[in-house]
Amino acid sequence: MVTVVDDVLVSPRGRQRAAHSEGREPATLTRLQLLAAASRRLEACRGMAELSQVACECLLETIEVRRAVLVRIEQDEARPLWLAPPITDTELAAVVEDSSLISARPELRRLILDRTPSRSHRAEGSDDGQASGDPAELELLRRLGVTAEVCAPVVVNGGVWGALIATRLTGRFDDDDVAATEMLAALVAAAVIRLDFEHQVFHLLAEDPLTGLADRRVADAAAERALATGVETCIVMCDVDGLKQVNDELGHAAGDDLLRMVAGVLRHSADALPGTTAARIGGDEFCLVVPGWPRTTVEDVLITTMDEHPLPHGAAISWGVAASSIGERVPISSLFRAADFAQYRAKRARARRRQLALPDASDPMVTAQQVLSRALPAIASARPGALSRLCALASTATDTLGGGAWTVLRERGPDDRIVVARGGSPAAQPTAVRTVAVDHGDWTIEVGASVDATLEGRVRTALSAAMYVAAQDAV
Repeated sequence: MVTVVDDVLVSPRGRQRAAHSEGREPATLTRLQLLAAASRRLEACRGMAELSQVACECLLETIEVRRAVLVRIEQDEARPLWLAPPITDTELAAVVEDSSLISARPELRRLILDRTPSRSHRAEGSDDGQASGDPAELELLRRLGVTAEVCAPVVVNGGVWGALIATRLTGRFDDDDVAATEMLAALVAAAVIRLDFEHQVFHLLAEDPLTGLADRRVADAAAERALATGVETCIVMCDVDGLKQVNDELGHAAGDDLLRMVAGVLRHSADALPGTTAARIGGDEFCLVVPGWPRTTVEDVLITTMDEHPLPHGAAISWGVAASSIGERVPISSLFRAADFAQYRAKRARARRRQLALPDASDPMVTAQQVLSRALPAIASARPGALSRLCALASTATDTLGGGAWTVLRERGPDDRIVVARGGSPAAQPTAVRTVAVDHGDWTIEVGASVDATLEGRVRTALSAAMYVAAQDAV
């Protein structure tokens, strides 16, 4: 760490650290050598938080300053990424917060336009008693309790990405201090570009292009790291129920949309369990790698998330969890297999529960409620266009009423209707089946239904209401 003498951070400790890495005596190190050491430290950073911390530490070690700050400049805001040393005084913290608006700081606006460093100093603490700098910046220095400031832009891809700022309690910054700060800002810019490139390459190679989730390799690596730490690690294997039916009846574009919705549900779960990796294994298989969270917590989060984010078209996510014990080192393949088996059992149990939970088809109120509660979300989630929404309605209504096949027709002229879409499977129709037709404007849907299903009164009203919603832009 940098030493503190009379509340002033000085650079000899920085020279000692760099000298140790160079194998030289501290007195022989120049500022240029300190910058070279800073370059190596920045090159070793693997994330933005680490980069921000190292940048401020290197500035503290290179020139004599009270505090170093790296800010990120976006639109009209200069947001501090790291302060070294951190501000513990609440009043000073409020001053820093107030100073984030670039529109209130002409000196920062000039820095962004010119991409050149700036410096300011108050009359107090200056050798000649003269102040230099924009009045707004000098007032900010007074409120911060410092006398001088140097600010160098961090220029990335031709634009000002951020700024490296240093302040002093006494004295002013000379030309060498400004040059050193500017050089360090350039090193920070190079590190930012490298991290951004590595991030893009990582996502190009390790991201599922359809869902944006990680791929199997990333999930395996995350599981290996988690198990190596000895913390309790949960593997959640997920499978999408109903994807094949959506692909067959509504098309693969609708199936892709469904997979993206599943990915969104898993992202919500991962957000509720920090440190979690969400991945698509392939096809309709997904997984979560959850280190450091108890199995019961993971299960509660999954139940809550999936209840809050139901899938359209009657689809659902079957999932199973396998967990390692604290301190236990098990092969990741065994943990994945155990989770996969748990998911398979959950899928079978879901199918059994669905059969047992089928409503009384002879009750028109129950059937009408089922038609609307399933059809309206399916219509809302369908791709743009009346035909897509009508297909979603026909498919969902057929499934709800116990049929196996459906048809969408459109009128070309008097007594002339053509089939524009079909779905389901006639082979899947119950032995005793009938068809109910619902019209709206030029469109008609024919829905297969079991003979046990009530199709009069409220049920037809529910179908007509859903048909009206689905065909709104078709007439």
